[in-house]
Amino acid sequence: MAKFKKTAKGKSSASTAQAKLEDVSRSIVDSAQQIWQAGMGAFNRAQAEGSKLFEALVREGATLEQKTRKMATGKVDVVREAVETRVDQARERATDTWDRLEKVFEDRVQRALNKLGVPGREEIQSLTDRIEVLTDAVRKLNGEKPAAKKATKKEASKPATK
Repeated sequence: MAKFKKTAKGKSSASTAQAKLEDVSRSIVDSAQQIWQAGMGAFNRAQAEGSKLFEALVREGATLEQKTRKMATGKVDVVREAVETRVDQARERATDTWDRLEKVFEDRVQRALNKLGVPGREEIQSLTDRIEVLTDAVRKLNGEKPAAKKATKKEASKPATK
């Protein structure tokens, strides 16, 4: 059997394969390093942009909160005014009703007193004036000087209580 000689060509193909393998290996390492660096760059950018984004979101949130407060305050003022208006109207109606009820009560009491024969304020004043006139007439007949007329006291009108 004949043996084949190994040629230099066979050795060179092995070394070429070895070189290609080293190139591929170096290429993979370089790619891995680039991927790692890209990841680190992305992380750094995300961190920087994230801070900026966070600050921007905080500013937008503060602006929105101010707008919401202004709107809520405006709504509260409108509601407060409406409630105050309604309360004032109810108070006026209640006051009017109370005044009418008070007048009806006073009229009924006065009629009841008149039916019982109790004199009213005007009748008492009229009788007081008549008594003064008669007293002066009696003094004249007796020869006495008429007494100076006393100022009649008039009661201060009482304000209607509500």
